Order: sequence, then structure tokens, then C-alpha cells
Amino acid sequence: MSRFKFVMVSAGFEHGGNVTHRHLDGHPQLLVYPFESQLGNRNFNDFLASVERVQYRYPEFPEGLTALELYEQMIDEELKTFLRKHSSSKFRDVDLKLNESHRIAAFEQLLGARPYSRRQAIEAFFRATFVAWENYYTEITDDKVYVGYSPAISIDADRMVRDFPDVRIMHIVRNPFSAYRDTKRRPFPQPLSGYLIRWNVYHSTVEMYAHMYPRNVRIFRYEDLVGDKRAFMEDVSRFIGVNFEPSMLYPSWNGREISDDIAPWGTVLKSTADYNRAMVDELNDAEKAQIVAGSTALARHFKFDEIDYLRQYYHV
Repeated sequence: MSRFKFVMVSAGFEHGGNVTHRHLDGHPQLLVYPFESQLGNRNFNDFLASVERVQYRYPEFPEGLTALELYEQMIDEELKTFLRKHSSSKFRDVDLKLNESHRIAAFEQLLGARPYSRRQAIEAFFRATFVAWENYYTEITDDKVYVGYSPAISIDADRMVRDFPDVRIMHIVRNPFSAYRDTKRRPFPQPLSGYLIRWNVYHSTVEMYAHMYPRNVRIFRYEDLVGDKRAFMEDVSRFIGVNFEPSMLYPSWNGREISDDIAPWGTVLKSTADYNRAMVDELNDAEKAQIVAGSTALARHFKFDEIDYLRQYYHV
């Protein structure tokens, strides 16, 4: 394997990570993974293990694995479910032509001879996906940038930077009122207290890494995306090292604009300021009071108190 440019989008749950990922989809310089890039496996266990599920962490691999065993180590639930049990996938109506046996063969070929490093496994995972993707809308060339998305993976930014010194990690932070309202749409939503603990852990941890690795890690506010998409995406373009393209102003799938709800890619349905504001108003007073109690310090740090419809909650 040769030159490999790599971007990972990260966020807390319902923070707009999927939305941002879809806005990058139509960019001609980017190869955007079709669904969540769930790289994690069950071999990594640290003090944050109780905060986030293993598929959303950056993986560790045992020594001596074959290429096929490495491939199976990465949970990659959304794409593997689509390929193996199509009728059960929430993406079953998506026009994606990809043969898993071809993907595995490409993965094995890209890895070459053992022993394999973690960096090699991650790179082969992304490259093999696009080698096998038969109806991808644009040509796969060496000058393209691979883009993945995994909720909360940026809490492992130090290990990612160790493997990929030139990686760009975009972490999306969204106000906890709108974010929690959207997460309530899930069949098994988190309790509010647990959600707020994770909100603080995710974003304060990534803030630390953004200071440690300023060239690699950057936090972007979701409110800036929906407030001024062009300014936001011009900023993103500079950070990840590509030209701004008008396709970044709307969500898309395989190069085609998504004109309706962004589901099934995510639970945040619309990338508009009106939608973001409306989600706040759908919470009851008790929920709002608990969110204020649990998020004020970090919310002020990210200047949510300067946004008109959030100012009343975070005033001094």
C-alpha cells in the first residue's frame, strides 16, 4: 500500500456526525465510507469502556492473526449486516452494489504477507471497501482522501495519531438540548443523566486532544454547520486539505443529493437551523433544567451561551 490520506468524523450521539459525513459525500476529492465505519472490536478495554460500546472505539488486534481473522475482528455492523442479512438492514433500500467476497479478497491482497500492523489493517479496510464497491459514483484514484465516521472514536485520538501522523479528525459538538431530543427518537434511548455524563466526557476529552494534536484534531460546532454551511465547509476544507465544493452544502448519498430526511443514516433528520432550534422546544422543563445543571461549564466553553435560542439557558 502506498500513499493514504485519511479523515475521520466523530461526534457524540445525535451530534450531527452522520449529517456532516453525508455533507462530505459528494466531494470529488473524497472517498466517503457508505455507513458508519465501526472499526472497533472486543479486544480493547480501558477505563472508558463503560462509557462507549466497543464498535465505536479504535481497535486493538491480537498478534498472529490471518488476514481473514483481522477482517472479522472489525465489527463494522452496519455494512456487514447490509451484506450478510440484507433484509434486516436499515439500509436495505439503498442502492449499494458491493460483493463481500470481493472486499475480503481485496483486503487480503492489500495486506500482503504477515505480520500485519494495526495501521495496515485500518488502511486495507477502507481501501478494500472502495475496490469492491461496484457502483461508486466516481473513480477511485491515489490522490483521493478516505473519509470515515464513527461516533465517539475521537476519544481514542492519541492512538489514531500514533498510527496515522497525518490523519485529520473532525469532532462535532452539538448543544445537548437538541442532541438529547433527537436521541429520544431511538427505540432504547439513554437516560438523561447518562447522556449528560457522556456529553461531558466526549467533548472534554477531545478538547484535550485538540490542544495536544492541533494539526490532527479539531472540534467543529454543529450549530455553525446549520447556521452558515458555506463558511463551515470552507473551514472544514482548509482543515482536511481539499478544495471547497458546492456539493458540501447539502447531504448526499453516493454523489446524489438527499432531499428528504437524512434517515436511515442518522437520527438527526434535517441539517437546518430551524430544525435544530425546534428540537430544544420539544423538551419539557424538567429535562431542560437537568441539561442546564449538567452542561453549563462546557457549554459556555464552546460558546453556546452566545447562540440566541440557547442564551437563556446559559446566562451568567
